Amino acid sequence: MEDVIIGLEIHVQLNRLRSKMFCGCSTDYHNSEPNSHTCPVCLGLPGSLPVLNKKAVEFGIKVGLALNCTIEEETLFYRKNYYYPDLPKGFQISQYDFPLATRGHIMILGDDGVERDIRINRAHMEEDPGRLVHAGTIDRAKYTMVDYNRCGMPLLEVVTEPDLHSPKEARAFLDKLKSILEYLEVFDGSLEGSMRVDANISLKGGDRTEIKNISGFKGVEKALSYEITRQKNMQRRNIKVVQETRHFDEIRNITVSIRSKVGAHDYRYFPECDLVGLRIASWVPAIKAALPELPDAKRKRFVEQYNLSDDHAKSLTSEIKVANFYEAVAARAPPKLAAVWIADVLKGELNYRDQTVDGFSQEHMAEIVNMLAESKITEDGAVQIIRDLLDGRGSSPDEIVKSKGLGKAKDDVVQKAVREAVAESADAVADYKAGSERALNFIVGVVMKKTRGKASPGEVHKLVKAEVEKM
Repeated sequence: MEDVIIGLEIHVQLNRLRSKMFCGCSTDYHNSEPNSHTCPVCLGLPGSLPVLNKKAVEFGIKVGLALNCTIEEETLFYRKNYYYPDLPKGFQISQYDFPLATRGHIMILGDDGVERDIRINRAHMEEDPGRLVHAGTIDRAKYTMVDYNRCGMPLLEVVTEPDLHSPKEARAFLDKLKSILEYLEVFDGSLEGSMRVDANISLKGGDRTEIKNISGFKGVEKALSYEITRQKNMQRRNIKVVQETRHFDEIRNITVSIRSKVGAHDYRYFPECDLVGLRIASWVPAIKAALPELPDAKRKRFVEQYNLSDDHAKSLTSEIKVANFYEAVAARAPPKLAAVWIADVLKGELNYRDQTVDGFSQEHMAEIVNMLAESKITEDGAVQIIRDLLDGRGSSPDEIVKSKGLGKAKDDVVQKAVREAVAESADAVADYKAGSERALNFIVGVVMKKTRGKASPGEVHKLVKAEVEKM
């Protein structure tokens, strides 16, 4: 979609901190009563003064470095002035001319199957406003409630260049960014409001529109897909697309206009008079030295150290929890076989159940992989064991194998079953001799029935073919 131009502004909540950006209120406000985690600073009451959370700035620098950004020598906070019910003091403490980090990039897989860099314009820090709860959709709500618990939470806004060309690429960028943030341990993506996206989108030759505050990566894809269709339809009818701000209605899966687009001058930025500028250049070396191994580096190491395919390495390193789980299993079982079963089977079973790898035992996975490597169980048996463990129908792989008789049939038993099946399947043998390769599948099925599924279908197919070709 080269005619589609997309840029993202991602608001990342640095929620692995104990206190908010400019006050001592706890960041653990989720599942709390509305407006129970506030103070005079959060609410902007007269006489209250902000005190900067140094750890939040260190987290911001950490993210900037991981996004291959240049960390500026000095950074400054500004007041961004606007009036909205979720902003009690009438301005947001943010950054403007002197952001924390600039000119970065991260790599994603494009729609054409080729990896390329998406440029990052800047990453700057700001405080989170409150949360509006609408009684209905935003354009039809009878009333709106305000919860200020979120006010003052540390945010890092990551702004891309308009380098994305489809909703799928936007989703790929967000997945990669989320992965990096979780590797850095500055962010918990499972919490409500932890990452919100403003998407700027235009078609070549037309004005751009901004879709505000999209929550959820699927929501971003749906909102962008709808907006592409809307703008294309307007172009076909020779209707001008105007620059405006729109809201994505998750109930109706449409975008609705909420206001004309404002520019930077409308916010009347000026330096925050209650906070001094920060000289952060001296902080960078220590933070950089303490950075963990990031997804791309870990992926490269997995390929080299464990001799994995790039696809398997990419799948295993997309989430830090899965990567750590894999390495723990690979230390106890054949690494390449473990990669196949974790990436191709376990992850799929977990996704189907909406579970995470945290709930599955590393020891159990290693035991299953070792059973496969030693030909003690079949592949079908291994899948059954994984499903039973995930569904709570067994205490260990060994116990499930014994209770359900999933042990692999001995070679002599399989050989005997093959000979009997071939002898009983004269029509299938004749069809194979006449050129029908698929005829062997019937005989394989007979063998599997005789062995009660305890033989490997792949091995049985080879044995059946050899037996038939002897005739």
